[in-house]
Order: sequence, then structure tokens, then C-alpha cells
Amino acid sequence: MTDPRYLAVKLLCQTFSGGSYSNIRLSSGLDHADLDQRGRRLCSAIYYGTISRRITLDHVISRLSARPIDKLDDVIINILRSGIYQILYMDSVPDNAAVNESVSLAKRFRKTSASGMVNAVLRSFIRSGKALDLPKDSLSAMSVEFSVPKELISSLTADYGSDRTESFLRFALEAPVTYLRRNQLRCSHEELLAALGELPARQLSRYAYAVENGDVTATEAFKKGFFHVQDLSSQLCCGALAPTEQDTVLDICAAPGGKTFTMAELMNGRGRIFAFDLHEKRAGLIRSGAERLGLANISAIAGDATVFDPDLPKFTKILCDVPCSGFGVIARKPEIRYKSLSEFERLPEIQYQIARNALNYLAPGGELVYSTCTLRKAENDQVTERLLRENSSIEPAPLPELPGLPKGSSATLFPSELTGDGFFIAKFRKVR
Repeated sequence: MTDPRYLAVKLLCQTFSGGSYSNIRLSSGLDHADLDQRGRRLCSAIYYGTISRRITLDHVISRLSARPIDKLDDVIINILRSGIYQILYMDSVPDNAAVNESVSLAKRFRKTSASGMVNAVLRSFIRSGKALDLPKDSLSAMSVEFSVPKELISSLTADYGSDRTESFLRFALEAPVTYLRRNQLRCSHEELLAALGELPARQLSRYAYAVENGDVTATEAFKKGFFHVQDLSSQLCCGALAPTEQDTVLDICAAPGGKTFTMAELMNGRGRIFAFDLHEKRAGLIRSGAERLGLANISAIAGDATVFDPDLPKFTKILCDVPCSGFGVIARKPEIRYKSLSEFERLPEIQYQIARNALNYLAPGGELVYSTCTLRKAENDQVTERLLRENSSIEPAPLPELPGLPKGSSATLFPSELTGDGFFIAKFRKVR
């Protein structure tokens, strides 16, 4: 049977060197491993936890290692990171077990000469009382404590102030909850719970459920199309657009399809939804998901959201969930937190062009929701303010009264306040 710690370190090396999304990397690794449920949970906890706390862990290692951290072998640095993570954050793992398993890993990876150093660093950390010894200046201290680069902390603080930023960063280190959206066209509340089997699900609203742990895709409920996985904030976004069966809807950046599916269900499987994505492969994901859920009112097509297609009809409702930096979902995709803000300099212009093009499809009197899963005002408020300033055909439209949505025409949803992902929603109406 595969050693879950060995697999976690192997995947960490691939993730930090290859830059792929953690959820995709872990899913692929687990699918090809011989692990029972306990082993899968241990591997996942170490893998995600080590990514989430990398800056914190590297701070500890840099204080205890005689060699500079950038001179350490990739395998050894990830063995040390995962070992310190277990000692510092996993109460279920005894300290000695974390040390001994880490030393064994060095040997299994054929790094025997470094096993003594691994042992010395981890035991020194334990003897120190597991002290972090935070830097003296407040920005560096926050960076180490919450494992977030200083430039992102500065950006969020400039947008929202230190208290709200700290609350968000603290929440982003908690284990994320999986949220389900019940397919009311396929099952009742009782039928969903029965088909989930032993998987504990907590009902949050009429259609939303929380699952603390377990593989929801392995359940009978998933196979029968009784639900799809969708965060609470994303579900609220669909509720903000409020499509009905009389509407013709455009989801202009739709893949992998969660919002498309929720809107189709809100429409009782009637009306029509055109779901677009730039790549045919991703449009195929929407089609396969719609088939599993039994949603026949969805047409998924590959198309460029920035280019007008005169062959499309006018739409009464449009969801414009644009590509974004994703900083609102760093609890689920922890590697995003380490991206440089310079990577996203061009995004606001792309986001504006997509939203501006979407207006060409909107019928008079129709409504459009602009949304992102980031908290940066440069990608949210500033884009929507420009949209209003440069397009006299639209006006702000009030958001519906829904639990979790504040009054007004736009809302920034903080996970520490809602418990869903960080999200931005703004609503507009075409007046001419």
C-alpha cells in the first residue's frame, strides 16, 4: 500500500515546481495510489496544509537550518515542511511520529545523507517549544502568521483595512467545507440524504448543504444527479440574477458549469441557457454535467467572450462571471495566495472587455450580473464603475433580498462573514 506521507511529499514537489492547481494534482495522485480512506485523508491534510502554510513553515526552517533554504534539495525542503506542519498543526500526529516518519522519508527518497539534518531540524523545533518567533515589523509578522505574501496583504489592507483583511486571512487557513446544491428536479431532501448514505450532510437552506469530509462524487446521490458541488457564494450569485423559466439566459464564461446548473434548476429545467467557454474541452464538461443532472435546457458551446457573435439571440438575463485572480478562494486553492500581483495586471482590461461585449447581447429591460471570486477592488468595483461610466445604456439594478446578500446593487462577500468563498456581485439593467 502507498505511504500517504511519501505521496504527499511527492505531490508537493510537483506542485511547487510545476505550478498546477492543487486540487487537480491531488486528485490525480490519489486516483493512482493504493490508499484506504484513512490514508487518503492523511495525505490530503498534509498536502493542502503544507501548501497553505508554506511561508510560515519556511520561516521556521530558515531559523533552524544551517544551510540557506534556497540551497536545500527540493525533496528535503518538502519533507521538512510537511514534518513541521504535522508537529505544529496536526494534533492527531505525535511529535515523535512526525520526526521518525520524516527521517524515514529522506531515506525512501534516497536522500540518506540528509536524514540526520532532517532529524536535527525537527527535534530542534520541538525543543524550542514550537515557537514561531514572528518578525518585529507588523507586515512581515502577518505574512509569516497567515502565510500570505506581503504585497497581497498590503493590497487587501489598502482596499478594506487591516481588521477585515486579518479576519479574511485567518478564515482562509481553516479547512474548507464542501457545499452541495440539491437538484430539486431530481430529488427531495429526504431522497438526497438517503442517497448520500453515511456521508453526513447539514442542510443550510432549502437547496444548500454542507459536507465536512468525504468523497461526495463516490456517492449514489452524485451518480443519480441529485446534486452538484457549488460554493455558497456562487449559489448566491445565481440567486442574484434570479432567472425564471420565461428567460433566455447567457452564461458567458461558464465552465465548469456550476452556476449554469443552478440557474437551469432555478428555471425548473425550462427556458433556455446558452453556456459559453473559450475551449471546447471545457464546454464538454458543461454538457456532461448537464446530462448527469438531467438538465435539457442548457446548450454548451465554445466561444470567445470578448468577440461579438451576431448569430446569437438577445438575452433577458446574462451572467458575466469573468476570469479573475481568484484570491477569494485561497482556502480551497491555497497555491493562488503565492501568485504575484503582477500576473494580474492585464485582468481588469480583459474583464471590462468581456462585460462590455456581454452588453451587446442584453435585451432592453434585461439584467446582467458581473461577478468574480476575488476580493481585489481593481477587478471588482473599479471594473463595474467603468462599465457604468462608459456605457449609458445600463443602470445599477437592486440585488434581490436573499440571506447573505446586503442591500444595494453590488456586494463584496467575505468568507469570514458568510462562510462561503470570497466573492463580488454587481447587477445592472439595460434601460435602452
